[in-house]
Amino acid sequence: MSRHGAHDVVEGGEREVDDAVRALLLLMPRMVGRVKKIPVPEALQSFALAPRHLSLLSYLLFDGPMTVNELAARLQVAPTTVSLLVGDLSRKGILQRREDEADRRRRIIGIAADQQPAITAWLAPGAAAWRKALAPLTPDQRQLFVDTLLAYEAAVGDADQG
Repeated sequence: MSRHGAHDVVEGGEREVDDAVRALLLLMPRMVGRVKKIPVPEALQSFALAPRHLSLLSYLLFDGPMTVNELAARLQVAPTTVSLLVGDLSRKGILQRREDEADRRRRIIGIAADQQPAITAWLAPGAAAWRKALAPLTPDQRQLFVDTLLAYEAAVGDADQG
């Protein structure tokens, strides 16, 4: 990171980038801390759900039931990984599997009806906060924000690999 000085203008705004990085490095731990404080509904507390479950449940809640392969593509993991997660959550009664009417060999995965209210309650505060934060932005600005977070995630992943 650069130090503030006359060279910042010559380097094409590096100081502004560093200021934004600094702000985000300070903000991210606070955001994560606040998200972790969102209570897991009592009905779900005994299931020991992890972040990987949260992503899968979010897709099913917002996009509706889908196949293991569709979930795997969205989560960017192998279908076998999703199958293991689905099996675990099905045994716990959180998810249900049913035959695909169009192809009886395929199974459609969905949130169990009796678990839907608890999962909705768990995810609602985060969804409401994102709506409030994103609503004032234009569609292009929202897409830029999402693309920036995806680029950050990829860069952190690259750093972990290297």
